[in-house]
Amino acid sequence: MTESRLVAGVDCSTQATKVVVCDAATGAVLREGRAPHPDGTQVDPAEWWKAWEIASDGLLDGVEAISVGGQQHGMVLLNEAGEVVHPAVLWNDTSSADATIELVEELGGPGAWAEAVGSVPVPSFTVTKLRWVRDADATAPGDATRREALARAAAVVLPHDWMTHRLAADRHGIDGITTDRGDASGTGWWSPATNSYRPDLVELAFGRSLKLPRVAGPAEIVGHTASGAVLAAGTGDNAAAALGLDLQPGDVAVSLGTSGTAFARSTHPTADPTALVAGFADATGEYLPLVCTLNAARVLSATAELLSLDLDAFNEAALTSSGSNGLVLLPFLDGERTPDLPHSTGLIYGLTRATAQPATMARAAVEGLLCGLADAVDALRAQGLPVHRVLLLGGAARSRAVQALAPALLGAEVILPEPAEYVALGAARQAAWALSGADAPPTWQVPVGKPEPSVMSDADAAQVRALYGQVLTNTVPLLSTPYNR
Repeated sequence: MTESRLVAGVDCSTQATKVVVCDAATGAVLREGRAPHPDGTQVDPAEWWKAWEIASDGLLDGVEAISVGGQQHGMVLLNEAGEVVHPAVLWNDTSSADATIELVEELGGPGAWAEAVGSVPVPSFTVTKLRWVRDADATAPGDATRREALARAAAVVLPHDWMTHRLAADRHGIDGITTDRGDASGTGWWSPATNSYRPDLVELAFGRSLKLPRVAGPAEIVGHTASGAVLAAGTGDNAAAALGLDLQPGDVAVSLGTSGTAFARSTHPTADPTALVAGFADATGEYLPLVCTLNAARVLSATAELLSLDLDAFNEAALTSSGSNGLVLLPFLDGERTPDLPHSTGLIYGLTRATAQPATMARAAVEGLLCGLADAVDALRAQGLPVHRVLLLGGAARSRAVQALAPALLGAEVILPEPAEYVALGAARQAAWALSGADAPPTWQVPVGKPEPSVMSDADAAQVRALYGQVLTNTVPLLSTPYNR
């Protein structure tokens, strides 16, 4: 009997580092670990390394290859010695909202950006964070860290780039840093259509050039760890999840975690001047058009807390309601990325004595969450992508109410992959691919469960979505104004 070859996949996410050790041939998870990250939108990358050491402790014996999937867009600035010169500014930090407006205008508007790099920057994108650093106030004491970073930075990398570089035993300073197409496509200065950097956009944002990581191939070996394990290129979290889910043509993954995402594989690059769809690359050499919202699972938990219900009771309330009866929740509790309303808050419309009921409010929260993602799926359709089935994943995908309302609101069959760390699994699959030297990644089975039966008709879903769209359109001027807390 042939002994299994072992590979490890890492998910360096917003909230935690997760590690899975898998059989390279089958993808069976044999060991796993997890360690939390500090809360906040700016984090010292050293905290990721501490979490990695805890999460991987005792797991790596016999592991022959490792790959890192990391949270996209995070800005890590390094000096010539490879030292971090500013806390990493994460994707969900909206400090660069004003800088984003400036940058989009300076290049010639949304169309110019879509043509240049396949995406129109929003505050999540790394390029906007560079401008935010450049715009540090020369006299404000609170901007001293930014001013120092502006003076000392020699290179800019992403979270997965930084982790991979730390794992490599044969690298020093900023020499040899690598990234991949999937993660590079979320910076705002790399074009999936041309497979090349636009260093002029780095200079536009930062005021001078910075060293950029080399973009490695999908199955390339980029180094080795101190123990001799192969290091694969790694990728961004969504590209890793797509690899872990083995997305097929006609599949759309809708992930309901801290953020909400809808993404699909494509054989051709996309460029959406409306800024709804980001024209990312994937981890296989193809493309991954994606729509991202800032608000997902926490919309349900926050509403449940407001109603003094646990999540089981919340789901039961949403399912026992006959409908939201005209009550609309715009779920922009932490501002919003899509639509581009970084200063917005949540909004409730249609509150009457009849709708001021826990069950109606619970139903409206689920519908509001799903309407935002339905808009995302429609945006992918508008880019010419077929939507035959939706793979529903993430923490909020376990909600019975979400499962029951999703098919009608999303307009497609809903498939429920079994709960798993799909970013880490995708990274592990990439590690197995690099280890094998094959032309394609290994085939790993993705187990699926049975979602709740649908409880909403297509006609009711159309009515709910129409009212949601009307409320959103009419309140955009209000939601675009910074909220005075």
